[in-house]
Amino acid sequence: MTAPTFAASSIDVPLVRRLIAAQFPDWSDLEVRPIEPGGWDNRTFRLGDTMSVRLPSAEHYVGQVEKEQHWLPRLAPHLPLPIPAPLAKGAPAEGFPWPWSVYRWQPGETLAAERVDDLRQVARDLTRFLHALMRADATGGPLPGAHNFHRGGPPAFYDEETRQAIALLDGQIDTKAAHEVWEAALAAPFEGNPVWFHGDIAWGNLLVENGRLSAVIDFGTSGVGDPACDLAIAWTFFHGESRDVFRDGMALDRGAWARGRGWTLWKALIVLAGMTGAPASEMAKQRSVIDEVLEDHRCLG
Repeated sequence: MTAPTFAASSIDVPLVRRLIAAQFPDWSDLEVRPIEPGGWDNRTFRLGDTMSVRLPSAEHYVGQVEKEQHWLPRLAPHLPLPIPAPLAKGAPAEGFPWPWSVYRWQPGETLAAERVDDLRQVARDLTRFLHALMRADATGGPLPGAHNFHRGGPPAFYDEETRQAIALLDGQIDTKAAHEVWEAALAAPFEGNPVWFHGDIAWGNLLVENGRLSAVIDFGTSGVGDPACDLAIAWTFFHGESRDVFRDGMALDRGAWARGRGWTLWKALIVLAGMTGAPASEMAKQRSVIDEVLEDHRCLG
C-alpha cells in the first residue's frame, strides 16, 4: 500500500485547531498561533500561554515523535537544564497522517551572541549539560538509524554524499583540505561505550534567558552512540576563547574531535552544494563553517 502523501505547507493554524478540538477538547478554547521560524523537521505552534504543538513535516520525521514521548521524561531528571516535556500525544486525523505532540511551552529566546552576557559561560553551561546527558543511563536507548539520520554512528555512512559534495564545490572551497578533514574523520573510529547524545546542538535548539543558557530543545535526532556529532557547535557558533572553553570542557580525545569535524563538514558541504533544498541564506552561512573546520584541522588536527 502506498504511504500517504502530505504537503508540509498544509500544516497551518486551522489544522492544529481542528486536531486540538477533536482530540483534546479541554484545550479547544486556547489560542493557536504559529512560531517563526517554524522549524524544518517539524512545525511548531503555541497553544495558549503554557503549551506548544509540534507536528512532523514529513514521514521520515515521524519516528521522532514516539522517541521524544518515551525518552524525554526519563532523561529530564538527570539534566541540569530544562528539556521539552511532553504533555500529550495526538493521533493521525483531520487529513494529517502522522502522530504529533503537545509539549509544555519552554520560555526563552534562541541562542545569539547578542543575547548572552559571556559566550565562555555559555560554553561552560553547555558542556555541563552534555556531560550530564552522556552520563544518563543509556540502557535500551535508540541506536543510530533512520530516526536520527544516523547521527551517533560512524560518519562513513555519508562517505559517498560527502565526496559528491566536495566534487560539486571544486573551485569554491579548498577541496584538498576538505578531503583531508574527511579522511581524518573516517580514520578515527569510535571505540568507547555508547552514550546519550542530542544530535543537533545548534543555536536554534538552545534557549537563553537573562543572558544565560536556559534550556535545550528538539531531541528529534537524539540517540545512543558516539557523542562526536554534538561537537559541531564548536565551529558553527563558538569561536576564539569560547571555542577553547568548549573544547576543554568536553574533554574528549583527538579522535572525537576528528569525527566532530567530519560531521560538521558533511552537513556544511551538502548544504552549500545545494543538495538539501536549504534556502540561499543558509547556504551562504555554511561557507564560513567550512572555513572554520578546515582551519581548525590545520591548527589542531
